[in-house]
Amino acid sequence: MTPLNMNGYTDLPESKIALVVTFLEMTGAPAGLAAPKAPAGVSLERFQAADLDGFLKLFRKVGEEWLWFSRLIMPREKLAAILCEPSREVWIVRKDGVDAGLLELDFADPQDVELSFFGLTREVTGQGLGRWLMQEALWRAWSRPQTKRFFVHTCTGDSPVALGFYQASGFRPYKRAVEVIDDPRLAGHLPETAAPHVPVLGRLAD
Repeated sequence: MTPLNMNGYTDLPESKIALVVTFLEMTGAPAGLAAPKAPAGVSLERFQAADLDGFLKLFRKVGEEWLWFSRLIMPREKLAAILCEPSREVWIVRKDGVDAGLLELDFADPQDVELSFFGLTREVTGQGLGRWLMQEALWRAWSRPQTKRFFVHTCTGDSPVALGFYQASGFRPYKRAVEVIDDPRLAGHLPETAAPHVPVLGRLAD
């Protein structure tokens, strides 16, 4: 394994990409937090186990632009089991009856809650739904008396506004890491046109 040069460049194979990951947390509920009211025409509905195909379609629609692929490569049985864990809440945002976003909270450790996935489709961004959905996430995490910490991570594959959005929502960065992965576009999990802000260096075999 090539060691990471902590004061310079480290070469990567063309099939790999490197992402800088920022970990954020909050250790108390934001002041004045209250149950939010959904905007007109918008609802938040619990994921139904029978609709795994619908979940995957929405996961791809929300996350393809940001290199979301982890759930796309899981065996269906494993993914279904994860989504139906009693300690996990998976919510679907619907606007005017159309799936428009995802919110996933992991309560496996009741004191240490993770915001696992959070995102909206391109069609509804810029309408204030992100702020509402974050208020939903915060309320659902902190309304449980056991919660001591709420945490999330984002990376350079994500939306360029994600880090600032999390900080504005009350999260504080506490750790940074470099993640090296196989480029999911070259592996065929995402189209090669996905996430143009992260250049594709390798090429698909002829």
